[in-house]
Amino acid sequence: MTLDEIKSALQKTAIGIKTETRLGNDTGTQLRLSNGAIVNCFDNGNYNVQGKHKDSVEQAFASDAAIASGGGGVWAPSSKVFVVYGHNGDARNQLEATLRRWGLDPIILDQMPSEGATLIEKLENYYSNVGFGVVLATPDDVAYPRGKDDQKAFRARQNVVLELGMLLAHLGRKRVAILLQDQESMERPSDIQGLIYIPFKSDIAKEAGLLLAKEMVSQGYKIDVAKI
Repeated sequence: MTLDEIKSALQKTAIGIKTETRLGNDTGTQLRLSNGAIVNCFDNGNYNVQGKHKDSVEQAFASDAAIASGGGGVWAPSSKVFVVYGHNGDARNQLEATLRRWGLDPIILDQMPSEGATLIEKLENYYSNVGFGVVLATPDDVAYPRGKDDQKAFRARQNVVLELGMLLAHLGRKRVAILLQDQESMERPSDIQGLIYIPFKSDIAKEAGLLLAKEMVSQGYKIDVAKI
């Protein structure tokens, strides 16, 4: 959402804007609201909501987006997609390029300003307004049960597993997809049943793109088949 869209959504509620200032790193504008919440609106179109009563602000934005899309208040998916990744930079870049080609806005944490926040706070700030999460589970680490080194297996990094859990809690299982690289040699991040696993080897667009697009379309996203 742009700054003007955020202001427009707020004007339709009883939530007023107390102050409007540029962010210290000059990447956007900060709005302090009458209900105590803070909205950081970045120049690249991203935003996050902080402070107390942030849920009511998010709901106001979601309702406004639904009405604008002709949904009459029905939930409409955000174009923002949270990307969780480990050490495979090539896979991350492929996924980012694929999502952008589909007209979506991937949220990649190390590209976002920290503003002095801890990693957990940064996660909470940026995943609050996404509509879908894609987790890249790549074979970055090797692990095995103590004393059983013959059972070595590749696994995703611990930060990937942590962020996967946070996304599942926030979005639900249907709006989180796990792209699993080299599934024959990989230990799955979780044995929870019902998670969406999509395997790939080296080319995300060709090997996982169609299945990922189908999952997102099932959750209300409109993706041009010609771009898959």
